[in-house]
Amino acid sequence: MKIGIVGTGMVGSTAGYAMALLGVGTEIVLVDANPALARAQAQDIAHATPFATTVAIRAGEYPDLDGAAVVIIAAGVGQKPGESRLALLERNVEVFRSVIGGIMKAAPDAILLIATNPLDVMTYVAQRISGLPPERVIGSGTILDTARLRSLLGDHLGIAPNSVHAYVLGEHGDSEVAVWSSAMAGSVPIVSFAEQIGRPLDEAARTRIAEQVKGAAYTIIEGKGATWYGIGAGLARIVGSIADDERTVLSVSMVNGDIEGVQSVPLSLPRIIGREGIIATLMPDLDTQERAALKRSAEVISDYTSKLRF
Repeated sequence: MKIGIVGTGMVGSTAGYAMALLGVGTEIVLVDANPALARAQAQDIAHATPFATTVAIRAGEYPDLDGAAVVIIAAGVGQKPGESRLALLERNVEVFRSVIGGIMKAAPDAILLIATNPLDVMTYVAQRISGLPPERVIGSGTILDTARLRSLLGDHLGIAPNSVHAYVLGEHGDSEVAVWSSAMAGSVPIVSFAEQIGRPLDEAARTRIAEQVKGAAYTIIEGKGATWYGIGAGLARIVGSIADDERTVLSVSMVNGDIEGVQSVPLSLPRIIGREGIIATLMPDLDTQERAALKRSAEVISDYTSKLRF
């Protein structure tokens, strides 16, 4: 399967590197507004493949995306000093007009996978500009926030993170919702599991862990300027589920018809991912507080999407 990546900074290149090492796809094409950067990233990643897999990776231009089944969009502009978030969003809308125009001309049947922040709003923008069905425009959403939650819970409980089944829903951002009411460790409700092994998850512990999940990006950005390894691996995981039609349940973003009364809002819920994109959306059992928090998260995102001009 051919995969495209538009935007080859740290996020885009790390996603390409992760896919190459994991053997996701057969060919990866890197496209960037700076062709020299795309060429350098492609060569550097290609030099790692003899140690891992036989995935072909090369730089190209938009026409080279012809036949791509998935195209990751990691392109965008940064915020200028004193610039409002809405002004930044409007500039990124113009970037996406150009990027998606080039992609759709070359690969009109591709699934779009969005990695540009603010993630949920840009997923909405990509769906509106491309005109593709919502299930074929996927935002990486809270896949990374969910991974962080599971990692922290694994540490707290002294078990492997992949034995933790818990989700972060809503916005990939400050209004995200850690869902405790349906969280499990193995086949046991996670609070009960914690009590049984003498590592209780009381309200204070749950609040601390949820705040650590929210604050993880800020901590990483403070230390090294940006995050890329976690999201790069998350993008590779999403593409892998599409490529192999795995039908894996992942917390990703798409434009939803109605979430708690909020219309046409992009946010993350657990979704089944396969060859055609998002096959189905699942709504976990939420308690009253979690439902209210999910509605607030939807309203935060909708406040921005409703102000965008197309």
